Amino acid sequence: MNKKKWLSATVISSFLIGSILTGCSSGEESGSESSNGKTVVEMSGWGASPEEQELLEETLASFEEEHPDIDVEFQTISDQYMDVMKTRLIGGEAADVFYLDASEAPGLMSKGVLEPLDEYVTDDFDVDDFEQPLVDAFKQDGRTYGFPKDFSTLALFYNKKAFKEAGLSGPPKTMEELREYAKKLTVDEDGDGKPEQYGLGLAKELARQFYKLDAYGAKLVDKDGNAAFASNEAIEALQPVVDQYRKDKTSALPSDVGAGWGGEMFGQGEAAMVIEGNWAVPFLENNFADLEFGTAEVPMIKGEQATAAFPVAYVMNKESKKKDAAWELISYLTGKEGMKIWTSKGFALPTRKSVAEELGYADDEIRGALVEGASYAQPWQAGENLPTISNNFDNQFTSALLGEQPLEKALKKAEDTANQEISAGN
Repeated sequence: MNKKKWLSATVISSFLIGSILTGCSSGEESGSESSNGKTVVEMSGWGASPEEQELLEETLASFEEEHPDIDVEFQTISDQYMDVMKTRLIGGEAADVFYLDASEAPGLMSKGVLEPLDEYVTDDFDVDDFEQPLVDAFKQDGRTYGFPKDFSTLALFYNKKAFKEAGLSGPPKTMEELREYAKKLTVDEDGDGKPEQYGLGLAKELARQFYKLDAYGAKLVDKDGNAAFASNEAIEALQPVVDQYRKDKTSALPSDVGAGWGGEMFGQGEAAMVIEGNWAVPFLENNFADLEFGTAEVPMIKGEQATAAFPVAYVMNKESKKKDAAWELISYLTGKEGMKIWTSKGFALPTRKSVAEELGYADDEIRGALVEGASYAQPWQAGENLPTISNNFDNQFTSALLGEQPLEKALKKAEDTANQEISAGN
């Protein structure tokens, strides 16, 4: 086990200190007990909006009220979260409990730094209540290393006014329909080839494209964790994206219209449709209050429902000296009561089916499509080499979109370069 490969010496020296926010406890920063004799459980996570921070504090306060012998000290790591966490794990300074994104989970699970949680689980925890793909994202070799606290899938956001003006009564059901709808929704009134409104806002990153591969029989990585996305099947899956952008000219990147991301592009009326996650909902509601929009499940691909999922879990540090108390915290936060508080405002979606139903998200006009996708979603992860694979894909796929090289050549170059870098790092 060579933990030092995780990050460079520069990262180790630069990010040893994360900013700290003391949550709902008055306990000391370290040690097994606070001044009042309670067990102190340290928990680390990334920063959040003031509204989300308030919800977290409310959830932790509820936990402490039900567990009067435990104090929780929450530490916010504001920048370079995973670099800081890896450094602290290497140095034996990591918190007892911390957030872990699904994309980073394979790497930590394989390093032996996370505590398997299966032996802590009791019948009343109700593991079957979780959406299966979301909890599976934190399993390896038959062991469960985390339980998901929240998630988002991707869904189709569409402008109701634009649809009405184009004579479209509802969202497209298939990717083929999506492409045809985009043609009808693209508005170029002055005929200069630069539409005032594009049919679709396009996200070029692998994280927004990978879920399309499976329906074509394509793979992102092989069994050894190497890049494997340059197959004929992958080209077939992704060529329509390139063709729509280059030939149809009915889709556009946010940068094409001066927007920072798809949600902004959609809110500004530059695109009549985008495929985005739950994070777009509060953004649109807060910044574009007059926008009438709806959501639908991502259009089917070759007759199959498909979408991406981005779950985050609570995990336990293998070296924690307070594992029983740490599990009490994890089980509460990912249990029905704690999850209900945390997800009550809709900033994050509950990973438990019962909580989604109780809070009304399963039938919600906007969030219902995002919740529905959880049962069949593909979590955003692909082994330990995902950062290398993703970076090379993004660079070359962008080149193909810009017409600098054919898609086939772009994917082959990305795959070869990624695998060279993976081989050099082993």
